[in-house]
Amino acid sequence: MTDPQSLVKRIAIVEDDPMVRQYFQGIIASEPGYRIIGMAGDLAGADALLDQSPDLFLLDIGLPDGLGYDLVPGIKARTRAKALIISTFGDRDTVVKAIMAGADGYLLKDSSPQVILDGIAATLDGGAPVSPAAAIYLLGFLRTEAEPAVQVHPESRLSLRETELLQAFARGESYKQAARSLGISPHTVGTHVKSIYRKLEVNSRSEAIREAFRSRQG
Repeated sequence: MTDPQSLVKRIAIVEDDPMVRQYFQGIIASEPGYRIIGMAGDLAGADALLDQSPDLFLLDIGLPDGLGYDLVPGIKARTRAKALIISTFGDRDTVVKAIMAGADGYLLKDSSPQVILDGIAATLDGGAPVSPAAAIYLLGFLRTEAEPAVQVHPESRLSLRETELLQAFARGESYKQAARSLGISPHTVGTHVKSIYRKLEVNSRSEAIREAFRSRQG
């Protein structure tokens, strides 16, 4: 029999403003499937949370002792936790640096409580939620106006449909939403995703988006 506690997702909050931290705490506490296992106001405190086995870090960027996304490589190296950025910063440089650091999603702090909860759920489910304002910059890296496909490796190119699917994921769309927006079946989405993962040598949507960025910058 499955232990109900094993189904509860453990979340760590990293935010330097006590009032905002309390706000996030209230939003997350409203969901019975989540439990906050720790909170920190700086990178030093956040580093200690890595040993608490969280499932997800909710990360602010502007911290007293550094940038929140600087913690992401350590999260990925030492835990299986997801890293969801939530910040007031929505400029191109910050968004791209956060995703390139390994962040699994990027939300803005003015997002509604429901959007934040949906973003947490999507991130835990392997998605890559991105606020619309931030998605503009991500789509700029994935858009291929002059090329029919995104070049990833000299011997491997994503098809136009695969690129469109990555763009949908960068907008934060789920498999079903992407299927509707592209006018294809969820099964076909799954087939394209397998092809994307194989070509990019990745295992998740966030990794696929990140690898596509690298190919565009290279």
